[in-house]
Amino acid sequence: MVLDMAKEGMNGAIEHLKKGLGKIRAGRAHASMLDGIYVDYYGTSTPLSQVSNINTPDGRTMSIQPWEKPMLEPIERAIMMANIGLNPQNNGELIMINIPALTEERRKALVKQARAEGEHAKVSIRNARKEANDEIKSLKEETISDDLAKDAEDQIQKLTDGYVTKIDEFMVIKEKDIMTV
Repeated sequence: MVLDMAKEGMNGAIEHLKKGLGKIRAGRAHASMLDGIYVDYYGTSTPLSQVSNINTPDGRTMSIQPWEKPMLEPIERAIMMANIGLNPQNNGELIMINIPALTEERRKALVKQARAEGEHAKVSIRNARKEANDEIKSLKEETISDDLAKDAEDQIQKLTDGYVTKIDEFMVIKEKDIMTV
């Protein structure tokens, strides 16, 4: 049970890392870059993906086709207000966004940002390990033997090491992705 609790916490950290790394763009157009953008849709704050169709015709371009023509300007405004470094161009039918090539300096800053995400995930995994170990200690005082407690702590440490290795693998892939021109 304690192992399951630790595994659940560690899986949550990995999922959070995947989302965080997905938002760090590597110079290529990707629809998920616009995931955090909300548009005023008849008085309701609605995710951009629910009021339009987002396509990436090539690696440097994104097109946003609203389902209703009056939504063009609110979508354009929302993208500019999101302050994500993208400049939308409204042609009356759809919104085009050209993704600028990344400079070497910007690539290094993005790698730094990705590493920070990785460190946050590692901290979350270590917190899950600590909570599991604390739970084992409280059980040790009440019901389980020292040997069982030691075995459980060893299993949790192996689980932690596995998840930290997984994070390191994600980071290597993301850094390579960011630094590829």
